[in-house]
Amino acid sequence: MTRIGQTMMLLHGGDREEARNRFAALWSEIGADGDALHRCTLAHYMADAQDDPEDELAWDIRALAAADGLSQARLAEHHDSLAVRAFYPSLHLNLAADYVKLHRPEQARRHLDRAHDALDALADDAYGNDIREAVRRLERQLDAV
Repeated sequence: MTRIGQTMMLLHGGDREEARNRFAALWSEIGADGDALHRCTLAHYMADAQDDPEDELAWDIRALAAADGLSQARLAEHHDSLAVRAFYPSLHLNLAADYVKLHRPEQARRHLDRAHDALDALADDAYGNDIREAVRRLERQLDAV
């Protein structure tokens, strides 16, 4: 998780290519069947490092699949205040945004509805409020299509 976090900082610092390279190396190390928490986290951020919307979608699908295999017990080993169900609003929001970029509004709407349905898992804090607002923005964008 430390190396994923360090690579995430590269990504947020604007070095997308180096972040992609490091995430790819970490993915090879973790493996497609590796620890679900590591796969979910890495795939979530690797999606953000992509330039091609199809590649972004593929990584966001991997992140969701890994979350589906993540147990609350495993997550608690990493941080006892996190809940697996709180991952889903963001994961589905990202997929909805991917499908919007790819001009696939029906699939976007399906994931946006799932994100909306999962919002109650979020705390009433800055992160939860940011996700709720992002869902509302994307809903308005899809409604305008």
